[in-house]
Amino acid sequence: MKPLILVTNDDSYLAAGVHRLIERLVKFGDVVAVCPQHPQSGQSMAITVNDPLRITRLPDFAGAKMYHVNGSPVDCVKLSHHFILDRPVDLVVSGINHGSNSAVNLLYSGTMGAAMEGAVLGIPSIGFSLTDHSLEADFTPCYKAIDLLVGMALEHGMPKDVTLNVNVPNIGDKTPAEMRICEPCRGRWNDEYKEYIDPSGRKFYMLTGTYENLDPNNELTDEWALNHGIISAVPVHVNRTTGTIAEIPWLRFAIDSYCKTE
Repeated sequence: MKPLILVTNDDSYLAAGVHRLIERLVKFGDVVAVCPQHPQSGQSMAITVNDPLRITRLPDFAGAKMYHVNGSPVDCVKLSHHFILDRPVDLVVSGINHGSNSAVNLLYSGTMGAAMEGAVLGIPSIGFSLTDHSLEADFTPCYKAIDLLVGMALEHGMPKDVTLNVNVPNIGDKTPAEMRICEPCRGRWNDEYKEYIDPSGRKFYMLTGTYENLDPNNELTDEWALNHGIISAVPVHVNRTTGTIAEIPWLRFAIDSYCKTE
């Protein structure tokens, strides 16, 4: 029996990135694509709690079954697991995202939220992103990495609770010559929101901002790799706790003090 591959994304079922991804994956096995009905960027691992979710069957695309869900990327993975698929999934692939999910963007990414949900369910999972937000983006630079990493993941699996965040630099229609295992760059977004005034005189705010790289010369980071035309591959553990007391030196003292307090 062919491997079963679940494809999802956060840019919606209409995005070019997911169409190009499906076209690459159908040669590896049976592909089912379950994507958000509407763009869901920045949703991370959000789930829909108070609204009813609906699954809509769409026409097949490139030999893959397609559905959309009126919810988040994680909703798509969960509903696929519980209601859509008739056998266990061998691999979850999320993307190809329009835009980078490197550095701190990993925490906000709906693309990687879906991949992490796959890992939570015990399914090998990978997220792919291209550092180009254009609707006309050329995804050629991603194809070699997709073919290699998907093939390896299907053959060898992934460690428990670990997914892979793969970001590809935008270098036109060329294929990057190098790919590296990286660590997320330390950084933050500054001036994240801009204030406006609507016609009635009320203030409103829109997301904007610029990314500040706090470690620009660290050749181990994903941002450095991408800035030098190199694909970054960052293993991500779904357990975000450090599990070590050394990270917060005063915590042991606080716990001991609490236990001694009557």
